[in-house]
Amino acid sequence: MDGGDYSVAGGVEDVYGEDAASIDQPVTPWTVSVASGYSLMRDPRHNKGLAFTEKERDAHYLRGLLPPVVLTQELQEKKLMHNLRQYQVPLQRYMALMDLQERNERLFYKLLVDNVEELLPVVYTPTVGEACQKYGSIFRRPQGLYISLKEKGKILEVLKNWPERSVQVIVVTDGERILGLGDLGCQGMGIPVGKLSLYTALGGVRPSACLPITIDVGTNNEKLLNDEFYIGLRQRRATGQEYAELLHEFMSAVKQNYGEKVLIQFEDFANHNAFELLARYSSSHLVFNDDIQGTASVVLAGLLAALRLLGGTLADQRFLFLGAGEAGTGIAELIALEMSKQTGNPIEENRKKIWLVDSRGLIVDSRKESLQHFKKPWAHEHEPVKELVDAVKAIKPTVLIGTSGVGKQFTKEVVEAMAALNEKPLIMALSNPTSQAECTAEEAYTWSEGRAIFASGSPFDPFEYDGKVFVPGQANNAYIFPGFGLGVIISGAIRVHDDMLLAASEALALQVTEEHYEKGLIYPPFSDIRKISANIAAKVAAKAYELGLASHLPQPKDLVKYAESCMYSPKYRTYR
Repeated sequence: MDGGDYSVAGGVEDVYGEDAASIDQPVTPWTVSVASGYSLMRDPRHNKGLAFTEKERDAHYLRGLLPPVVLTQELQEKKLMHNLRQYQVPLQRYMALMDLQERNERLFYKLLVDNVEELLPVVYTPTVGEACQKYGSIFRRPQGLYISLKEKGKILEVLKNWPERSVQVIVVTDGERILGLGDLGCQGMGIPVGKLSLYTALGGVRPSACLPITIDVGTNNEKLLNDEFYIGLRQRRATGQEYAELLHEFMSAVKQNYGEKVLIQFEDFANHNAFELLARYSSSHLVFNDDIQGTASVVLAGLLAALRLLGGTLADQRFLFLGAGEAGTGIAELIALEMSKQTGNPIEENRKKIWLVDSRGLIVDSRKESLQHFKKPWAHEHEPVKELVDAVKAIKPTVLIGTSGVGKQFTKEVVEAMAALNEKPLIMALSNPTSQAECTAEEAYTWSEGRAIFASGSPFDPFEYDGKVFVPGQANNAYIFPGFGLGVIISGAIRVHDDMLLAASEALALQVTEEHYEKGLIYPPFSDIRKISANIAAKVAAKAYELGLASHLPQPKDLVKYAESCMYSPKYRTYR
C-alpha cells in the first residue's frame, strides 16, 4: 500500500494500489476470486486492452481473447487522440470519451491528464452543457447514483448499493440550474460525472473515491416533461418541506454511510436552495458549494494576480457586478473577506467598494425591503440606476464582473465606458457556456482598443489586435476545486472554512509567472494543472491544520510533496 499505514487517518487509504504515483510494484487485479480473462477485460478499472503483456495474457486467461499485438499505453493514447480529432462535432468527442471511461478507466485519465487543454472543453464546459441537454438520448450506462423522491425513506440502502465503501468526494446536483441552461432535471447528471473526472485528472483523487449523485425531485422544464426519452421523474419540482426532508435524509445518510470526512460538493442548485443548503449544513458536514465558493475562489485568484497589471491593492479597486445570484454574491463576499485580511478593516466597510446590478438595476438602499436576503448586504446609498452602462458611469469601477447567466450584456457602450475610465479595465465575462458569455474576448479587446485585461468562464481562442496577440484568461472553477478537494482529503479536514478558500485563491495567484503576465494572462496555463493542484492542496491543508480542522495527524512535513505522493497516477499497473 502506498504511503504507509499513516495515510489511513487522513482518509486516503488505497485498497487497490491505485495511487502509487511512483511505485512500479506489480499488483493482483483480483483480490477475492480468480476471474476469467473475459471478465477482466470488461472491468474498466483493470482493463488495459491491447496493452496486456504476453506474461499477463498467460497468467490471466487472456490468450486468444485479444489479437496478437501488444501496444504500449502511449501508443494507445496516440491512436485515441488521433481518432478523437477526426470528430467534427464536440458532442461526438464527449460520447467517445465517456465510452472510453466505461471501457478503460486508466487510459481515459491518461488522455485527460496529458491533453488537458484540448479535452477540458469536451468533458466540461461548454460541451458538457450540450450533453446534459441531450442526456436522455445519449444515455447508455448509468454513471453514479440517482436518488429520486421514489427513494424517500430508503436513501441509506440506495447508498449501500454503490459498490465502493471508501468514498471521499461526492458531487451532487438537483439539476435545477445547470450552467446557464436552466432546469434540466435528472439529465443534470452530466455535471457531477464531469466534475469528478476532473477531481481525478486534475486533482489526483482516485476514481474509486469519487461518487456522482443526482437528486431527482422532478423538473419544471415542459420540454423534458413531454419528451418520451426523458430519464427522470415526470412531475413538477417538489419544493418546501418535501424537498427539505429529502435533502435532510440524504445528508444524514451520506454521513452515516461514509463518515465525517466525505466532502459533499453542491453543484448547480438554484439560488434559493444553494444558499440555504450551505448555511444549514456547513456547521455539521464537510460541504462546499462550487458555484458560490469555487467560483469566488477562482475569480479572487484572478483579481489578486491582476493587481500586478492594474497596480494598487485589492482595497484600491472598485467593483461592479452584473448578476447578483450565488456566483456574484459569493465572489463579492470573498473579495470583501480578502480585503479585511489585507487591511484589517471591518468587512462592512469593504462591501461599500463592491456594487451589484441585478435584473432591476443597481442594488441600492431604497430597494432593501424587496431584496432577497443574500442581496441585502450589497444595498448601498445611491440613487436608483436602471441600465448597466449608466451604472458603470456612476460607480466608476476598475473591475467589471459578469455572472448574470445572460449573454451579450457587456455591450460596446459598456466596454467603451470602462475603457474611458481606466487605463487597463479588467473585464471578466464569467457566464457559461460560451453562448451565455457577457461578451467575447474579441469584443473586449477591440472595443477597449487592446487595453482590457480579459477573462471568461468558458474558453476563448487567442486574438490578435493591432499586431499584438492576446491570450484570454479562463476563470474556470477547475483551477480550484480539484486541488481544494485534495487538500481537504489529505488533511482529513472535517469542515470547510472561508480561510481555506482564501488560501486556495492565494496559492493559485502565486502560480502566475512574469512570462504569463507578458501575454496578458492572469491565470496559469492548464497544462501545469497537476502541479498547480498540488500547491493549492498544500496551502488548503496547511490552513486546515492551522485552524485545528485537520484530523490526519501528525501533519506531514512537506505538504506539497505529500500531496503529490497521494495523487492518482493513470499509468497502467503490472499484473502478476
